[in-house]
Amino acid sequence: MSDALAFAGGLALLGAILGSFLATLAIRWPQERTALAGRSACDSCGRPLRAIELMPLVSALLQRGRCRSCGAAIDPRHWRIEAGAAAIGLASGLLAPGWAGVAGAMFGWLLLTLAAIDAAELILPDELTATLAAVGLASAALVPQPAFADRMIGAGAGFLSLWFLSTFYGALRGREVMGEGDPRLLAAIGCWLGWQVLPLVLFAAAAVGLLTAGIARLRGGAVAWDSELPFGTFLSIAAYMVWAGMIACPACWPSF
Repeated sequence: MSDALAFAGGLALLGAILGSFLATLAIRWPQERTALAGRSACDSCGRPLRAIELMPLVSALLQRGRCRSCGAAIDPRHWRIEAGAAAIGLASGLLAPGWAGVAGAMFGWLLLTLAAIDAAELILPDELTATLAAVGLASAALVPQPAFADRMIGAGAGFLSLWFLSTFYGALRGREVMGEGDPRLLAAIGCWLGWQVLPLVLFAAAAVGLLTAGIARLRGGAVAWDSELPFGTFLSIAAYMVWAGMIACPACWPSF
């Protein structure tokens, strides 16, 4: 038990560290700024950050959410993504100690990044979606289930199902009903989960979307039937939920 907890704790720590980079990536990507070059700096005044200001989660608490130089509020996505990545690492490690847990954490971290970008900007960068797909197929070498063939079928089925839905329903409505990135994201998810559970992913994503819209309405938000919603975010949440369910209940596989 202690080894399992240590493994999960290690993945949680790694998630918090990676989350710092993923948050920067999610914030800078829509601005066409790189997160790979140069020192980390305040988004407002540009002052290079010191080592203590780069500690995941801890720095946000110490600085009380503000830059020590200019006093500008630090984008809360930094600590939220760090916390989310740490939670994903912990959950993945507890559910599946070993390579399956590492793969699940990578799946969750990439989904988290895409979800954060889509929630803020309503875009799903092709480069990140392609990375999710490629890592999913490569993970078959470490995690044999689902089979590689099922992953490949999942990629095709995932893309075509949402593409047809978007094309034909959009033609009926006379407007675009779904972004071009959503079919590609479901294809990438199929590279991880296989084709069998994709209907469950779609059902769960719709449920998450309805719940989100309902909460927004209760809070007084203006949400209508034709409002633009980040379906990629809902897909990302649903995909990790389904992965966790598959790991928690391996015997359920044949029923999907």
